Amino acid sequence: MDTSRSPFAVTEFATSAVAAAGGEIADLVGAATGHRPSVEVDPRLATLWFEGSVHPIGWTPPPTWDPIAGDYETGDGWIRIHTHAPHHRAAALRALGLDSLPTPDRGDLATATATRPAADLEAAIVAAGGAAAAMRSQTEWSEHPQGIAVGTEPIVAVEARPAAATTDWRPSPGRPLAGVRVLDLTRVLAGPAATRFLAAYGADVLRIDPLDWDEANVAPEVTVGKRCARLDLRTADGRRSLEHLLTGADVLVHGYRSDALERLGLGTDRRFELRPDLVDVALDAYGWTGPWSRRRGFDSLVQMSSGIALATMEHTGADRPGSLPGPVLDYGTGFLLAAAAVAGLRRRMTDGAGSTSRLSLARSAALLVSSGPPEHAISIGPATDTDLDPAVEASIWGPLRRLRPPLVVDGAPHRWDLPAQGLGWAEPTWQD
Repeated sequence: MDTSRSPFAVTEFATSAVAAAGGEIADLVGAATGHRPSVEVDPRLATLWFEGSVHPIGWTPPPTWDPIAGDYETGDGWIRIHTHAPHHRAAALRALGLDSLPTPDRGDLATATATRPAADLEAAIVAAGGAAAAMRSQTEWSEHPQGIAVGTEPIVAVEARPAAATTDWRPSPGRPLAGVRVLDLTRVLAGPAATRFLAAYGADVLRIDPLDWDEANVAPEVTVGKRCARLDLRTADGRRSLEHLLTGADVLVHGYRSDALERLGLGTDRRFELRPDLVDVALDAYGWTGPWSRRRGFDSLVQMSSGIALATMEHTGADRPGSLPGPVLDYGTGFLLAAAAVAGLRRRMTDGAGSTSRLSLARSAALLVSSGPPEHAISIGPATDTDLDPAVEASIWGPLRRLRPPLVVDGAPHRWDLPAQGLGWAEPTWQD
């Protein structure tokens, strides 16, 4: 990871996010035992983890990006179009008038975007149900209604629920989250990174996906330690099954847009009716207030909207939008989500109350931008053999080695009990 080409303090951001999650694990153990273990974070490994932990042995992962996803020049700037999900791809092609072509390519999209204003293209694609972002400067974002709204939000917005019960669960110093059930309703990439962290400290993580969803390009990275099942939430049976799972969950991590669970009949009040002491941790892209609070978004789109892409382009002298050296907003927010979940468990252990915690990629972007340039512009990476864990993980795709954990909590090893596997292999039930 070449952090020297970024105008932002990526290594410091990564180190702080990992330290936040590790610190909450230590606080949880300390609250239960009276002895808070020490926490150490390796800045180099933390930074490398923000690019990805998987190093395949003898096999090649699927491509990360859809062939037509990416940046396109417009009549007055640039736009990034996100097409990884089939329905997002179809929506973008409809908005651009390319849906009648048998196999549209990047040249077709470049022609369709070349003369139109970026903001108009963004609005058209979003209105069609797609995901896109015009490139804005940091100043433009700070003056945009959504940028203003995000700027007033806390990094983690926490709301305590009324005390419900006194839980008998207590963390074990050696496996702090053993006995905790985590229901994972997240997709690429921040949410799955958060629940991966929880699994590394012993949580029973059950991930639920739709029947037709796949993310083969990142599954080796984020399914380790989890059981992955499927439910069709468009059906009454699927919703009943999810409600039953919620009654047995300690933690719910979800990354749907803010109104999606409400439309399924699983709004906040219903979730806490099913599990009054639930630790509910929610993620969205553009924040929880403001006109874009229900907008689809991803790490790369938030970078375009918030000024990160333009600042990086200017910093490197490039002739097209730049980007952070990896999905830094996703991974940073992922560790903060994990920290929020563990903090919620600690509060629940103390007073029996559930809680909601809300985070967003856009607020994490604001945190990164506000930290200013790196103290020392150095390149971290590429990973060497000494950065890798010597153990070989027998994933369903083939053998792999992962980066060594970036975090050491004294007496509590960071490890997973299950190798990475595909989506949908497990039953949607809790283990006894």
